[in-house]
Amino acid sequence: MEKGGVPGKALLLLGCPEVPVQMGIAIYLCHRLRKDGWDVTVAGNPSVLHLIRVSDPARHYVERIMALDRCMEKLIEGNAKPDLCLVFAHNDAGLSYAATVASVTPARVVVIIFGRQAEELAKTIEFPCESIVEKAVHNPLALRQKIDKVFGWAALKR
Repeated sequence: MEKGGVPGKALLLLGCPEVPVQMGIAIYLCHRLRKDGWDVTVAGNPSVLHLIRVSDPARHYVERIMALDRCMEKLIEGNAKPDLCLVFAHNDAGLSYAATVASVTPARVVVIIFGRQAEELAKTIEFPCESIVEKAVHNPLALRQKIDKVFGWAALKR
């Protein structure tokens, strides 16, 4: 994942933005990863990309964005080689994207599962990945705390 102690490329794959916590957590992750030196790209459907453009117009947090379909093509063709993939999932479609990513790239794949059915959805994973599961819909704090633990950021806040 790291090359000579320097983080590599991180890719965030965002699904349909119907669950409010997704955008806040995505922007938070962009901030934390960039602060740690990662080269971060966010991919999503048109609605997600519009929300990012409106939420971060000066690109303080989200530097690079890409259409989800184009991103998946690049991953499948081997033209994109991230070291870390964070896939947001609150439904089966999100897990399908995560399964595809896990099968076409040697990157560390972390699936962030959230929403009202998070626990049930997490039980259906049948591919190698790490997962962060929280029944978060509107309040991102518990999900952020779990993410902080996984990436070692929780220890920095003491």
